[in-house]
Amino acid sequence: MPIPTGRLLGSGRSADVYAIDEAWVVRRDREGWGDALAEGAVMEYVRGHGYPVPEVRLADSTRTELVMRRLTGPTMLQALAAGTLTAEEAGRLLAGLLRALHAIPGRRPGTRVLHLDLHPDNVILTAEGPRVIDWTNAEDGDPGLDWGLSAVILAQVAVGGAALAAPARAILAALLAGPSALTGEGLTAARARRAANPTMSADEVALLAEAETLIRSLTGA
Repeated sequence: MPIPTGRLLGSGRSADVYAIDEAWVVRRDREGWGDALAEGAVMEYVRGHGYPVPEVRLADSTRTELVMRRLTGPTMLQALAAGTLTAEEAGRLLAGLLRALHAIPGRRPGTRVLHLDLHPDNVILTAEGPRVIDWTNAEDGDPGLDWGLSAVILAQVAVGGAALAAPARAILAALLAGPSALTGEGLTAARARRAANPTMSADEVALLAEAETLIRSLTGA
């Protein structure tokens, strides 16, 4: 049986988030692609190592419904639009979140936990600090892939010519300005992953070559 819910709080490409009460929400998968129990287990693993993610109630979650602590605050993307966060601050914050995640011991020898979709719309700025959401794509692997995917996502927006193109380029530059685990191999793998993403439109896929060129121009990767 689906978990009883209140009002709709938000929707993404494949899921909707509903209020349960003032403290908890449920994210309900519309397409059946993911595994909410596996996602919740990753979130609880990194939270146990001090990483900033919402608490998950695994006992009440199912494969298609993830019950987690309700967060209050804008996403980084909303804060950028409101002018309360600069693009440079956003890039540095994303870089710090990637470094902190990859400092956590992996669940398999020789790996680290990877988010694989870390971008400004997946970070909520709460009064207690940033919280990383949407761990649908998370897996264990090499950090270069995680850095590559964050860079490719931003670069696609930067070369797309839309209103967010200039801020996205500034965020990307700030993300890659400091130490990173980005490698040429990680970038190549990230582009391939992005191209194979079933939620990507043909127009978005067409931007990948230019996006990769931009990243390589900034890093020499």
